[in-house]
Amino acid sequence: MGKVTATAERIIDAPADTVRERLADYRDVRPRILTEHYRDYAVVEGGTGAGTVARWKLQATSKRVRDVRATVGEPEHGVLTETDANSSMVTTWTVSPQGERSVVRVVTSWDGAGGIGGFFERTFAPRGLQRIYDGVLAKLAEEVRGQ
Repeated sequence: MGKVTATAERIIDAPADTVRERLADYRDVRPRILTEHYRDYAVVEGGTGAGTVARWKLQATSKRVRDVRATVGEPEHGVLTETDANSSMVTTWTVSPQGERSVVRVVTSWDGAGGIGGFFERTFAPRGLQRIYDGVLAKLAEEVRGQ
């Protein structure tokens, strides 16, 4: 057993504060930027930044569905963490300024399975999750451009 980590990153043509504001809006913006891999998305508490609790089903593959109940933290400016109450999964969204643009990086890690199943999980899950996050980041870029 070991940590499994998936990472994606994108440069977005908007100031970091604008991107941070949109990304922290779990009530209105998040539902618009999530891909078809997310189902039954709902805000349970809050709705903006730290203290928000949201739930969804993440359909990573045709056979793999994860029920997520995430509590949002904001350990520092420009960083949002989503800690899943149902597993060891933690997702960290970091928005950094790059002049008039922003770099958005998303990193998800969790305790992987052992044995042969763990080997396949460590081999294939990060790439699959990266593709999902690439889609979310592309939609975030469109959301920021459209506002």
